[in-house]
Amino acid sequence: MAFVTEPGAGGLIAAKTVAEAAPDGHTLFMALASAFVVLPETHKGLPFDVHQFTPIGFVGEVPMGIAVSRDLPVNSLQELIALSKQTPGGLNVAAAFRGSLPDLTTELFRARSGAALTAIHYPSSAQAMTDIMSGRVPVLIEGLGGPLGTGQVKLLAIAAPERLRSHPDVPAIAETLAGFAASGWYVLVAPPHTPSALAMKINSDLRAVLADPEVAERFAELNTTTRDYSPEQLAEFIRSEQRLWTPVVQRLKLSRDR
Repeated sequence: MAFVTEPGAGGLIAAKTVAEAAPDGHTLFMALASAFVVLPETHKGLPFDVHQFTPIGFVGEVPMGIAVSRDLPVNSLQELIALSKQTPGGLNVAAAFRGSLPDLTTELFRARSGAALTAIHYPSSAQAMTDIMSGRVPVLIEGLGGPLGTGQVKLLAIAAPERLRSHPDVPAIAETLAGFAASGWYVLVAPPHTPSALAMKINSDLRAVLADPEVAERFAELNTTTRDYSPEQLAEFIRSEQRLWTPVVQRLKLSRDR
């Protein structure tokens, strides 16, 4: 069995490889959220349809978090929003690369909260962290499994639907902006036309692995959770994420003909 993952052209190369593979269960795509919510908008002439991949199962997700440099005089999300509006030109936010989930989360938060924020894109979390720690950039939006867990920044809020047991003292963004949730996620899909019986067998095997206590413990260490989804539930989850993020991608003007 071959697993194809996403590096290269924003996942385009991996997705194309799996889209053209035989639907025999030997080639699977470990797809990031961007493959379904960004790729279809930024590459209008895709040689495949992401909706035609055969859903297998949900692997994991990491909620986005909002943090600030330790020297920034704010200690809550409300204070951050207020300071951004009071600051001439607003505040800069380190938000990974253009079109990433941190970038999309920045835009969604800006639109929902009215905060005056400008995304600054970095090729790596390490570079962003250096600028946050030095105070060169005051705000960081990143997955909770990244530098937000180092304790070197002030974590103000987490974009999970509710507070996490691992961070009980950190508010959910939803406590300030009702219904706000944003996470980076990855799922397992198969080539188009994979037989449903085969998809269900792989789904069953995946769920057994994810239920293993050692795997669950390692996921918890990485602030990663999973969802015990059937292929049908996964398909609906992907559609719901597309409904959430497609307007954001369009507002950021990431779309282009290819």
